[in-house]
Amino acid sequence: EEAEAPSEPVNEIGVFYEVPEMLVNLNSGGRRKEFLKIRVALELNSQQDVAKIEQVIDRIVDNFTVYLRELRQEDLQGSEGIYRLREELLIRVNAATRPTHVRDVLFKEMLVQ
Repeated sequence: EEAEAPSEPVNEIGVFYEVPEMLVNLNSGGRRKEFLKIRVALELNSQQDVAKIEQVIDRIVDNFTVYLRELRQEDLQGSEGIYRLREELLIRVNAATRPTHVRDVLFKEMLVQ
């Protein structure tokens, strides 16, 4: 019997793609202006996924920006707030990149001012 050809191996570590830095004003409800500066990296399954991400990067940035502008500073407090932010960004990036799957969203920098 012939052995099946192995499928493309999935890199256990993943491949990382840096999303351009974003600076958005938070929903401050009329109070003084509050800003969020954020840099994230996307963890992908393979190097081939990078080209697919680059084709829709404008959609990804738009999805992130629209969501981030609705956040309040209180939404980002504590580890629970950061965890929730990661999950929401992951949902949005996977919606924008379908059928390509993004494994995780990794925070490289986050500054609330």
